[in-house]
Amino acid sequence: MSEKEAFPLGDATIHGDQSKTDLENHVKLEAGDAAPRADNPIQLDGREALQPTRLYKRRWMIVLLFSSYSLCNSFQWIQYGIINNIFMKFYNVDAFTIDWMSMIYMLTYIPFIFPVTWLLDKKGLRVIALVATALNCAGTWIKVASVKPNLFPVTFLGQLSCSFAQVFILGMPSRIASVWFGSEEVSTACSIGVFGNQLGIAIGFLVPPILVPNVDDMDELAHHISIMFYITAGVATLLFILVVCVFQERPELPPTQAQATARSIPPEDYSYTASILRLLRNRPFNLLIITYGLNVGCFYAVGTLLNRMIIQHYPGQEVNAGRIGLTIVIAGMVGSLICGIWLDKTKTYKQTTLAVYFMSLVGMIVYAATLNLENIWVVFITAGALGFFMTGYLPLGFEFAVELTYPESEGTSSGLLNCSAQVFGIIFTICQGKIMDSFGTLAGNIFLCVFLLIGTIMTGFIKSDLRRQKANLMAKAAAEERMSGQDYGATALISQPGSPPSKPDQ
Repeated sequence: MSEKEAFPLGDATIHGDQSKTDLENHVKLEAGDAAPRADNPIQLDGREALQPTRLYKRRWMIVLLFSSYSLCNSFQWIQYGIINNIFMKFYNVDAFTIDWMSMIYMLTYIPFIFPVTWLLDKKGLRVIALVATALNCAGTWIKVASVKPNLFPVTFLGQLSCSFAQVFILGMPSRIASVWFGSEEVSTACSIGVFGNQLGIAIGFLVPPILVPNVDDMDELAHHISIMFYITAGVATLLFILVVCVFQERPELPPTQAQATARSIPPEDYSYTASILRLLRNRPFNLLIITYGLNVGCFYAVGTLLNRMIIQHYPGQEVNAGRIGLTIVIAGMVGSLICGIWLDKTKTYKQTTLAVYFMSLVGMIVYAATLNLENIWVVFITAGALGFFMTGYLPLGFEFAVELTYPESEGTSSGLLNCSAQVFGIIFTICQGKIMDSFGTLAGNIFLCVFLLIGTIMTGFIKSDLRRQKANLMAKAAAEERMSGQDYGATALISQPGSPPSKPDQ
């Protein structure tokens, strides 16, 4: 088998300056106080050591399946907005109403993320995955039944169902990475999880303008929209079946000692409310909540209003508007993977986050300044640079949050980050849309630049308290110290000279 198995040894208890904090308690467990598995204990000198850990091949299938159904859901977030003018004509509604087809994703997330996060902690990954794919599948089939000009409320209901599914998806990448992946690959795994969401948005930018051309015949237009909805429903149904058959709750053995520690905590000792309160008292994490919301909220606004921006300067370029959106997200996917690999290698969370945030600001300024140059290929280039950093920031925020909040649940910290992003996304989308209507696209983009500048400054004030890394390093040091002590003791015992013979009685 190619599965990797490690048996960390040692049971020393580590004491430090913060002996009363949650982190120190978990470090003690990582150093050897975690309850051993009854079926496979490892002992040294009659004392129980740490639990065995193992990396399973199946972990890649789990994260790729999650990525796939996240893709299917995020595709639908932007499928209306990127051909805003076409759906306005088909359903005979205004631009702001179509904007709400994207913003409903943000609105439903805010009140429901807390009960969903509680459900994730109580029921686990498989239940959350099943509910997410079931809601997404139901929403796609409702849309199939809505392809008539007088059935806008039905298509909105379908989008509402898909937006509920998103609540069960957005906070999952860091949780899947922690539950299934080793400490040297969690950031990469989280990036792959986010990758699916980004790829879905990319396809959402590219495919709708191709499948649904801007034609005047309503019957022909309905036919094109129907094809798009049927394809989406077929993919969503297949993914739901795969999740039912394949998706697993967690590996039999934990991948890291941090996960072994988490498993050792009795469910009755965990309080979701207390966890939320501890997070809200964590000052570095509170700053990250705001800065993450500002950055990702700007991305949501740009994505939702992209069609309106491009059409205003380049009339009749619906397909190129979609391609520009594709360029933004594909560049961001590359940025996400590079950042994830970089974090796994260097663990420089604060420095990398600040650098990427600053470059997002620079990219937004350049994009705003070049949008009206009447050369659409320049827009492709500047939009790609913007996407590389702005979308590439997404997994950085998730992983930095897990570091700052360990040993709290990854789902809870990710949920709070995403909640902030949805709030700012709604505010920025509405405000930028109104500013664009009154003062033009340049003023709307400058509005976003101001908040990205504020976010960059605030990121510089986040204290880099990498609790998860400290826990892993302290546990490793304790295990090495114990092994060193045992080697020394064994050597001393072997090298001890034999006792001299006793003298005869005289």
